[in-house]
Amino acid sequence: MSRASFIDFRSVKAALSMEQVLQHYGLMDRFKRGPDSLSGPCPIHKGENPTQFRVSLSKNVWNCFSVCKRGGNSLDFIAAMEKATIHAAAVKAVEWFRLDPKPSAKVVADRDESGGHTGQGASSSVRPPVQAPPQPEGTAPNPPLKFRLDKLQRDHPYLTERGLTLETLVDFGVGYCAKGMMEGRIAIPIHNPDGQVVAYSGRHVGDAPEGTPKYKLPPGFRKSLELFNLDRAKAEPGMLIVVEGFFDAMKLHQLGHRKVVALMGSSLSSAQEALLRRHTDKHSQILVMLDGDDAGRSAATEIAARLAQLAFVRIHAFEEGQQPEHLTAEELTDILA
Repeated sequence: MSRASFIDFRSVKAALSMEQVLQHYGLMDRFKRGPDSLSGPCPIHKGENPTQFRVSLSKNVWNCFSVCKRGGNSLDFIAAMEKATIHAAAVKAVEWFRLDPKPSAKVVADRDESGGHTGQGASSSVRPPVQAPPQPEGTAPNPPLKFRLDKLQRDHPYLTERGLTLETLVDFGVGYCAKGMMEGRIAIPIHNPDGQVVAYSGRHVGDAPEGTPKYKLPPGFRKSLELFNLDRAKAEPGMLIVVEGFFDAMKLHQLGHRKVVALMGSSLSSAQEALLRRHTDKHSQILVMLDGDDAGRSAATEIAARLAQLAFVRIHAFEEGQQPEHLTAEELTDILA
């Protein structure tokens, strides 16, 4: 691969706001602006509902709560619109917004010292456009909760449909919430690396109505700072599996592989990468096992490339529509072998 083909995805994302991308596609007149948001019909699946697609301006991320049922950053949006890989989306972004890829200071220093190109350390950075990039999300830790949701129902039919046993539900503290902040949803506690509960995620039972988010998180909680199940996975031996969702992690745990964490999405934040760096070394093994869709496949390639700097990494690619929670014990054993 030529040196010119390397793209620093994080630099591109930092330089490019969702508002700029929507302006490029001529979509801003379809969106309503809030104090820190844009909302409108989803341009990816060409929807019509004016509230199905939302952009957080401060976090610089988007979500489609309708047909797409996914979200991401500015590059993920371009990739979805163009039906392209993340790398191809980054190349397009560099061209469209006249971003000027230049060697980072580290690469220049390496070349000066070695008299030639570096190996895996070679990369490119991107000069931001004239517009100021959005401010990064705060890194202050999510504070531990001072309460617990009790009297959760473990025997709800939806949990049985997802294939989770009572032992697993009790182990993870998961259950149906009949009243309170997560009323009518499956409440899933999220712990920080020290084992403290910092939030509950509420999963809508079944398919969420159009305009209703599938998952509900408390205001102010930053999921990008946490890895679901890291508090227990870090103490387990063997290969670390990285998945997207809560149910993927719980199902693999139930199948006997307890060293598993969930990103709670299809992107790896810099804070999550730092957590993995803290709990892995060059002798560690990581298996990236994201969902079998375009977003999962594109994200897996990018994530694996980033984590390869920390440990030995490989990817398991699922067929379209498949994901980790669909695996049987035998299939998981074969993959790990």
